[in-house]
Amino acid sequence: MNRFSLAASRGIARVTEAALGPYQTAVIRIGFSATWLLFLLREFPHRHELYGPDGPWSWGLAEQLIGTNKAFTTLMWWDGGAWFEIVYLLAILASALLMLGWRTRTMSVLFMVGVLSLQNRSVFMGDGGDNVLHLMSVYLVFTRCAQVWSLDARRAARARAAHARGERVTDRTGPALWGVLGLVLAGATLAGRMEGDWLIPTLLWAVWVTQALWWLAGRRAKPGQSRIMLDVVADIVHNGALLVIMAEACLIYATAGWYKIQGSRWQDGTAVYYPLHLEYFSPWPGLADLLSASGTMVMLVTYGTVLVQVAFPFTLFNRRVKNVLLAVMITEHAVIAVVLGLPFFSLAMIAADAVFLPTAFLRRLGGRAARARDRLLRRRGPGQAPEQHVHDRPEATHVGFGT
Repeated sequence: MNRFSLAASRGIARVTEAALGPYQTAVIRIGFSATWLLFLLREFPHRHELYGPDGPWSWGLAEQLIGTNKAFTTLMWWDGGAWFEIVYLLAILASALLMLGWRTRTMSVLFMVGVLSLQNRSVFMGDGGDNVLHLMSVYLVFTRCAQVWSLDARRAARARAAHARGERVTDRTGPALWGVLGLVLAGATLAGRMEGDWLIPTLLWAVWVTQALWWLAGRRAKPGQSRIMLDVVADIVHNGALLVIMAEACLIYATAGWYKIQGSRWQDGTAVYYPLHLEYFSPWPGLADLLSASGTMVMLVTYGTVLVQVAFPFTLFNRRVKNVLLAVMITEHAVIAVVLGLPFFSLAMIAADAVFLPTAFLRRLGGRAARARDRLLRRRGPGQAPEQHVHDRPEATHVGFGT
């Protein structure tokens, strides 16, 4: 009984004392925001046909569907080209700032609003990667995904250094941003624009109130009981969201693998062959013909895909096998991006896979990126000393708004 109690207390302490997976959640943040940003930029010339007034899925059809499924989208607040342009540009801006890790909590909420607004407006646009991005944009709101590799982490490290020198640090940007977004949220609620599904409006108000409590607790120079309690709650929510993200990734692969087993095309080994000869999925016909020329290769890829997807959730208990299958799946998604012309689907899946990447590998990758950046800065300005990489450490957490 004592041994069980000791193990339980250690588990509770691990969940409540720190936000786990700082490097993994940072990669997820960067991966999904970069995927959505690149998609929005690539489709910028076609944005009106995809999600705007010129699309085949007209305003009337979208209004009827949303009236039935109660999905959240700000694009249905007003019917006008100017409002569409504002929402689209704000989605681009939020994606870029989330990728950089600036005011991450706020940007993660705006990122979610941008993803849901555009995707729910035209539900038949996109591919399977949209579903993954749709879910992960909601999960990211609950994570502390800017502990490393972010502007928030660097700002927090500088604030701690200033406090150590006895200097007073005042954050004016965070409260101003909070106030502006609060006015927008209140105006939309009073105008009846939040009617429909209660989940997203409730989440928006909950985050807004939590930001106010966080700011009030951070007004003290020394962390008090209220700040400690908020940190514990934030860590628990983060770790729970991280667990959900991992479970979601496993569920995607498990269901995909088992459904493939039931399909006749996957059983006879032709499921890979036919897409390679479809014009829509053949941006490089010569490369597709080369890959499909060998029946043995097609058969190995077909059955190998099914085997890896079905087996992956069961390999999480063996680190070495998990890392091997993870490398295989990432390579497979990279090949799909090139051969089948599905880059954003592949980027979304690779970003989801990143939650299982080893911490040591990510730290080495971050160190190499930092050294490459320092070499580039030295070439541009030989007289400048490289900045200390305090923001690359997981203990460099957020301060004030954007936690």
